[in-house]
Amino acid sequence: MDPYCLKKLNIERQARRAALLLTDLGDGRDRVIREGDPVAGQLGEVIAKAFLSGQSGVAAVDGRSFFLNVHLPPPRLVVIGAVHISQALAPMARLAGYDMEIIDPRTAFATPDRFPDVRLLAEWPQDALKARPLDAYTAVAVVTHDPKIDDYALEQAVKAGCFYIGALGSRKTHAKRVERLQALGLDEQSIAAIHAPIGLDIGAASPAEIAVAVLAEVIKAFRARRLRTAQTLEKTA
Repeated sequence: MDPYCLKKLNIERQARRAALLLTDLGDGRDRVIREGDPVAGQLGEVIAKAFLSGQSGVAAVDGRSFFLNVHLPPPRLVVIGAVHISQALAPMARLAGYDMEIIDPRTAFATPDRFPDVRLLAEWPQDALKARPLDAYTAVAVVTHDPKIDDYALEQAVKAGCFYIGALGSRKTHAKRVERLQALGLDEQSIAAIHAPIGLDIGAASPAEIAVAVLAEVIKAFRARRLRTAQTLEKTA
């Protein structure tokens, strides 16, 4: 691999941006392509599908053979709130392959004893998310019921285009939340990306059941994200 391409690829991976190393098997030349970079013609369609599937492999395009080595960021789950739901969610998220972290400035809740083996940040979201920004491969679950903690995280999740955003609370609570987010400058369409009440509607009552519903909705959103993109590609093909 070209050392320049390797350096560029590592930069993309460290920044949690999806990237692809395209190698022309005829002349051996490499090229790093970020998800969303414009690539014309059939090769562009092949690259877009590779990003969707996350599968590396060989493709023949216009009489030439290419190897596509796809690098997608691992899905990340950021939970705002060190509550009982978060305790139940942590082991399940780990089993499902999600890199989970919990943010809560309330040090009485955000303790290592309550959350062993979880990345735990006893900080305000305003501080924690500056160091580790949200991105399109991140799901955000907001569960504190405290606007001083929740609202900033929701605002940043919407702006970052997170593939899933969920917020705990009744429809009445969410209506008030919508008003606050609109006051922050978010439009109605952007706010509609927030799943509230959080989690799939399975009649969940206990913290553990709500955690199951949340993780199920996160997984559904991640898979649907790829499906929606695939359908868009088909319409524009």
